[in-house]
Amino acid sequence: MVRLVLFDIDGTLILSGGAGERAFGRVCEKEFGVPDGSARLNFAGRTDTSIIREFFVMNQIEATPENFQRFLSRYLVHLEQLIVELEGQVLPGVHEMIREINALPQPPLLGLLTGNIRPGAQIKLNHYRLWNCFRMGAFADDHEDRNQIAVIARERGNRALGRELSGDEIVVIGDTPRDIECANAINARSLAVATGKYSLEELSRHQPTWAAETLDRIEVKDICR
Repeated sequence: MVRLVLFDIDGTLILSGGAGERAFGRVCEKEFGVPDGSARLNFAGRTDTSIIREFFVMNQIEATPENFQRFLSRYLVHLEQLIVELEGQVLPGVHEMIREINALPQPPLLGLLTGNIRPGAQIKLNHYRLWNCFRMGAFADDHEDRNQIAVIARERGNRALGRELSGDEIVVIGDTPRDIECANAINARSLAVATGKYSLEELSRHQPTWAAETLDRIEVKDICR
């Protein structure tokens, strides 16, 4: 029986109208003087910190702790503004899936496994009234490597539940091949959902446990048994 369900955020729970990417772009230009600095960056499935490092390398900016902190602090300011200004949405089936999981006789723990830094995740999910649906999570603040974030999420789930979970007791839900890779890194099951930048066909090539166009095509009892 599944005891821990870990959700990605962007493209899985919500579409933010591009708030995160545009906030990155503003920091690149306003703080580091690089117009269109985010145009060549690939955001899907990656950690905020790895994206910032790539930006620094591309533009010969020192990847010092001070520059990371400078980037992230300004990013959060712009994200708070843009999340309100831009039109986004909670993706189909999200509310229903969370409600149905919580209604199970022995509901699993709900958590986050995301490349967002924790304050950024909170800004996004608070705006869409989803933050309080999750009891724990692991974030880009914890590690730059997404697979290591998965390990941290599993360990936090273990502590919250008071025992060591096996891989088949964990489901990772996400919209990119990297989410499937995260699940594989901790021997978990994976549910790939084609509500982000990857098609169902592209996701299926990476052999997730389940794949669906949207979360409302999934029966909770099938993934949580």
